Amino acid sequence: IEQGLCFAADIISTVEFNYSGELLATGDKGGRVVIFQHEQESKNRPHLRGEYNVYSTFQSHEPEFDYLKSLEIEEKINKIRWLPQQNAAHFLLSTNDKTIKLWKISERDKRAEGYNLKDEDGRLRDPFRITSLRVPVLMPMDLMVEASPRRIFANAHTYHINSISVNSDHETYLSADDLRINLWHLEITDRSFNIVDIKPANMEELTEVITAAECHPHQCNVFVYSSSKGTIRLCDMRAAALCDRHSKFFEEPEDPSSRSFFSEIISSISDVKFSHSGRYMMTRDYLSVKVWDLNMENRPVETYQVHEYLRSKLCSLYENDCIFDKFECCWNGSDSAIMTGSYNNFFRMFDRNTRRDITLEASRESSKPRATLKPRKVSTGGKRKKDEISVDSLDFNKKILHTAWHPKENVIAVAATNNLYIFQDKIN
Repeated sequence: IEQGLCFAADIISTVEFNYSGELLATGDKGGRVVIFQHEQESKNRPHLRGEYNVYSTFQSHEPEFDYLKSLEIEEKINKIRWLPQQNAAHFLLSTNDKTIKLWKISERDKRAEGYNLKDEDGRLRDPFRITSLRVPVLMPMDLMVEASPRRIFANAHTYHINSISVNSDHETYLSADDLRINLWHLEITDRSFNIVDIKPANMEELTEVITAAECHPHQCNVFVYSSSKGTIRLCDMRAAALCDRHSKFFEEPEDPSSRSFFSEIISSISDVKFSHSGRYMMTRDYLSVKVWDLNMENRPVETYQVHEYLRSKLCSLYENDCIFDKFECCWNGSDSAIMTGSYNNFFRMFDRNTRRDITLEASRESSKPRATLKPRKVSTGGKRKKDEISVDSLDFNKKILHTAWHPKENVIAVAATNNLYIFQDKIN
């Protein structure tokens, strides 16, 4: 799915499948949300699996200006989270830096005709012409997909919102910024409960910020948040209303031999995700993905190197600001594999059972429809083999920060700047 020339507003900033995987939402820097729908397989061409086609596009956020602080508030969509479907309509939360909105996406394929006081085009009828009583009837019409904002949750964050997460009770959700986490009720827009506040009394003493937060998939009282210091705190809302004191603290002790000027920057966690089972969580830092068992706080049970060959390039990555890129990570539906992005439009997949990993590239050349993706390899020094790419020729402007995995099938969505690529497992 291509979008032609790249304008800054078209850069995709978040990708999210809904709970069934039938819909896929993307948000972009221009404040737009585009929803793709999985087409049902056709009987005429059963060998073609259903594709994703545009279902609805709407403007979620507009640029704003905070006059009190003289700050421009970008319209860029930071995160989208779907709510579990309860009826025919779909609901999703979308947020920019300051304001969260709840959107209802609904279909209309019938309209009422035969009103007594109005003509079909909506004009009022002359009262003297109304001589009989008509019963309005529903007539079929072309399918219309409407997106309407149902709730606007504003003015609760002083700093930029980096995460929203819907709770397993389906009634509440949390939103996190650099220093605070708030808990909201989906029906109540004018107040939220502050459940974490790490803001020091004196801002000069600030040593860490919150980078991501997520609710546990089954226990509505448990959530985690990660920090720029490479630590993860698990909190239990049953213990206290203000969760400044964590229940569990996950941190891997640093190896003193590999310490460098960049250690602190690259240990910052950019994403944290619970496994679907709720037993594990995965964290992404700059060079690696780690899987933690919630019952073991002192070290991760699995560590996967994403692009270890960049360790020698940290100096130039620091100079071009790439070292601050925030890569996300995601689980497959059965928690047996994980995926995260890299540079040069590469993305990495790790099989947790076999410990095998693969590097694939999302690019126009390599992704003709129905073509099979070839694994890519990066050579780190010495002689370069025929298929390998040298570290020095990687393009750091092409980065895959946002990926999503279908909850039930082997279908993945990968955002590469302004293009969305959807790949699926090959069927024989």
